[in-house]
Amino acid sequence: MKMKEEIIQRGAEAVIIKKDNLVLKRREKKGYRIEELDVKLRKRRTKKEGKILEKVSKVIKVPKVSKVDNKEMEIDMEFISGKKLSEELDSLKEWKEVCFKIGESIGKLHDFGVIHGDLTTSNMIFNDSVYFIDFGLGYESDKIEDKAVDLHLIKQALEAKHFGNYEKFFKEVIEGYRTSKNADSVLERMRKVEMRGRYKQQY
Repeated sequence: MKMKEEIIQRGAEAVIIKKDNLVLKRREKKGYRIEELDVKLRKRRTKKEGKILEKVSKVIKVPKVSKVDNKEMEIDMEFISGKKLSEELDSLKEWKEVCFKIGESIGKLHDFGVIHGDLTTSNMIFNDSVYFIDFGLGYESDKIEDKAVDLHLIKQALEAKHFGNYEKFFKEVIEGYRTSKNADSVLERMRKVEMRGRYKQQY
């Protein structure tokens, strides 16, 4: 019997499909791109994301990858039941522990040489613990600048989505991030990244 596919999210780059206890991330063909280039890009991004997910599963909670299909440009992974933190965080009693865990997990990623690239609470699922999802913009880097920009992203995301609570949320994220071996250097660089942003806005 064929398992039913249910589209649960459609993004700019991929469609997310639930199929039984799996989630399929399928990069669909883009008609506006030259076909040869489109195939090459989708293959490369699928392979890269699958590789990153498998790598970071050693240090943080992410969906377990069961298959990377370069022919279909699809990653088959474990379905994590739970809600996106973007919908839950403001009402969680254990927000302090959760925000600490977010920061700690980002620190582990960075210590492992991985940048998420799209750190928002929409890309985190809460299910007794915090699971990170969607590494479509992720890449490998040990540069302090890249880590600082990644951390700045979660600050911006918290401010945008959880404005009433973002200061206390981010403070706890930073406490968790301080477990990272390069925390002081990254936090110092993040302040410079923010200063550059404010300077650009003035002009």
